[in-house]
Amino acid sequence: MAKPGVHLPLERASVVAAHGAIKEHIHYTPVVTSRTVNELASTPRPPEALVGTTYEGRNPAHPKIRLFFKCENYQRIGAFKSRGAFHALSRLGREELSKGVVTHSSGNHAQALALAARTHGVKTYIVMPTISTPSKIAATKGYGAEVIFSGSTSQEREAMVEDVIKKTGAILIPPYDHPHIILGQGTMALELEKQVEELVKDDPSLSVRDTSKEYTKNAQPTNGSSENEVLPRHRRRAGQLDAVIAPLGGGGMLAGIATAFQGTGTRVFGAEPSFEGADDGRRGLETNRRITTVKTLTIADGLRTPVGEINWTIISDRSKVHGVFAVTEEQILSAMRLVLERMKVFVEPSAVVGLAVCLYDEGFRRLVEHEGGEEGWDIGIILSGGNTTVEAISKMFAADDKHAERAEAKVGKDGERIAENVAG
Repeated sequence: MAKPGVHLPLERASVVAAHGAIKEHIHYTPVVTSRTVNELASTPRPPEALVGTTYEGRNPAHPKIRLFFKCENYQRIGAFKSRGAFHALSRLGREELSKGVVTHSSGNHAQALALAARTHGVKTYIVMPTISTPSKIAATKGYGAEVIFSGSTSQEREAMVEDVIKKTGAILIPPYDHPHIILGQGTMALELEKQVEELVKDDPSLSVRDTSKEYTKNAQPTNGSSENEVLPRHRRRAGQLDAVIAPLGGGGMLAGIATAFQGTGTRVFGAEPSFEGADDGRRGLETNRRITTVKTLTIADGLRTPVGEINWTIISDRSKVHGVFAVTEEQILSAMRLVLERMKVFVEPSAVVGLAVCLYDEGFRRLVEHEGGEEGWDIGIILSGGNTTVEAISKMFAADDKHAERAEAKVGKDGERIAENVAG
């Protein structure tokens, strides 16, 4: 693959070019809304939820939020990674493609590269840690890739990749830390931007904004975020997003989205799990240095990766990424349950960290309340993927026998087991 110095510049125009290169190979995934979720996000949290936090004893935030969900779980291979993989291959020459391609990945990038390579008739070698889920291993093999197993640390995976390159001459397609990957992932932002404008044009009630009213820019943001390029709303287009929140693992998607929205007036934020130090992006911003190692078994398994070097240069630039927030395992599961049960959208845990921030992170909610005022914010949420299984979900939400039977409508609210001629 091209060296880091030989690539399209990391700017919006390059994301537009990337979209043109891959659009015939990817799905134009839908954007959906939910009035129920909007109401929940716009409702103050109970005071007891703030006990033990820096906000204990203060009135809970009362933001007004309208959410627009970009459903990359409906993307090819079930996740956004197809975008970067197809774009990376589109930038390789015929001679390079003839050597085959190699990468290391626990699942989604593995499947994406295997699919893109099969589409172009290219041999693929995928190094996967042994901890990868059986479903993702099977899917990767199903796309025709040769799977090679390694240890779980990044050092072990990278050593195995180097061995494959020495033996085969295959071209490395990194999972997240390369400009071609960044630009490919950023293409979802272009679609989201256009789709929200179209949705709001058809139904203005989906937006917080009454475009007939004008007002001035609010005060300085909180939580270390930047006000750079945030436009007064009377100058904004109808349907323009105030903010977008994307999951943060290695950072290719967040960096790409930030690149695509640069100069548009839409703020970009990252979301991470906090479990066992998975919030390396947030912690790195606090100390002004990139954290290079992450060892966590968060349920958001797609986000168990430290931010890449190139991605860090974008994510640490406050004019491009305005903040990163972290949520607990319980908050991730709660947001996931809401998406599954109320929105009827099948997602993996990593996909819902952005929604969890909107619902449960008091710092972010106060930011929206402070900056959005009475009108509020329109926020884009990236649902990054849906590559999990019914078995995994069942284990995450396992209930005791009593509650499980009640949930399955096998017993009544008083424990009775009689049912006859019950209409559905």
